[in-house]
Amino acid sequence: MTQMSTDLDTMNAEMSHTLLGRMGITVTEATPERLVATMPVEGNTQPYGLLHGGASVVLAETLGSIGAQLHAGPDRVAVGLDINATHHRAARSGTVTGTATVLSAGRTLVSYDVVVTDEAGKRVCTSRITCLLRDAPPGA
Repeated sequence: MTQMSTDLDTMNAEMSHTLLGRMGITVTEATPERLVATMPVEGNTQPYGLLHGGASVVLAETLGSIGAQLHAGPDRVAVGLDINATHHRAARSGTVTGTATVLSAGRTLVSYDVVVTDEAGKRVCTSRITCLLRDAPPGA
């Protein structure tokens, strides 16, 4: 298994053909300890015009999973175990920003606190994600 790129341009280009690209998620900072990404509200709404709660969770899981993989290092993989979210307020337009901060990082588990805010800096969602770190299967 190859190490995930830490160059933001390369990282975003590699993910452009995934769900992240479809949702317009752009990673702007990525270290094993802290990750930041933005996502437009437009195109990620529920039928009532509000940011879909699932979109906030996708943003949180993206950040936690990338951070966990960066922490895991080469020849290891990160697998999601748990994610939860509390939605605090609606976002109707603009861009939201997710900031993930490591809570605990060991050899087998890593957890992140993820805060999603609107353009005014108001908290839209708080999430926590925990990933299991495993050795990559042979030949992966």
